[in-house]
Amino acid sequence: MEPYLDIIKYSFSGYYHYLVTEITNPHWGNYFYWLIAISFIFWGLEVLIPWRKNQHYIRKDFWLDGFYMFFNFFLFSLIVYNALSNVAVAFFNDILMTIGINNLVFFNIEAFPYWGQLFVLFLLRDFIQYCIHRLLHRVPFLWNFHKVHHSVKEMGFAAHLRYHWMETVVYRTIEYLPLALVGFGIDDFILVHLFTLTMGHFNHSNIFIPLGVFKYIFNNPQMHIWHHGKKTPNKFGVNFGLTLSVWDYLFKTNYIPSNGRDIELGFENDENFPNNFIKQEIYPIGKN
Repeated sequence: MEPYLDIIKYSFSGYYHYLVTEITNPHWGNYFYWLIAISFIFWGLEVLIPWRKNQHYIRKDFWLDGFYMFFNFFLFSLIVYNALSNVAVAFFNDILMTIGINNLVFFNIEAFPYWGQLFVLFLLRDFIQYCIHRLLHRVPFLWNFHKVHHSVKEMGFAAHLRYHWMETVVYRTIEYLPLALVGFGIDDFILVHLFTLTMGHFNHSNIFIPLGVFKYIFNNPQMHIWHHGKKTPNKFGVNFGLTLSVWDYLFKTNYIPSNGRDIELGFENDENFPNNFIKQEIYPIGKN
């Protein structure tokens, strides 16, 4: 028990010092300031080339979504997630050791060139996340948490990071094993994380950039708007790809019947869904 308590202690202190260092010492690998910079870029694009020209620059729930960005990326890790995830990984590895498994890796990804490692991590992680996203819509227990993300009524870049903290737990838990089998940690390669962050902001943004044939590869605002549409062709939703749209076309979950610029967003009975952070966080607890 004592080693796990030490992990918790060092996780809290380690992440606190990491966060303070990130804020006080800007550098090229600094995720904190990349988040701010990428957000300002997309906010500027929404001002310069808005898709919905009648939507305000400070749209409905803009500041709420801004808080969610920093809470989900940093404060949640500081409060509890970093410590618990480190303990969970240590406990899982200890169990493997008791049955004689010292290493989960069965494929030596390090033999690939750096760009190849980046590509494999991105592709594998995005496919896993596509599958998890579908689960969030199909399993009622998970859907109650995912409703937080779908409570957005006006789409903008910051809506990307409005989601319940339980989604972080679900995604990282399911991601861990398949990524570990290939030799990746869930925090490997900041370039992959920055690219997916950028694409997530893009998918939710109020801008229109013609992609041509690339719309069949990459997700985009004109596709993702239908994922958030209040009326969908089935009860489980459509357009589940996070960064890549190709999964939706491969598995027949794509749906873009027309220009969805002005469709109503949300879900059935969302008028009864809470509109502040605390109430949205505790909402799923009473529903499960």
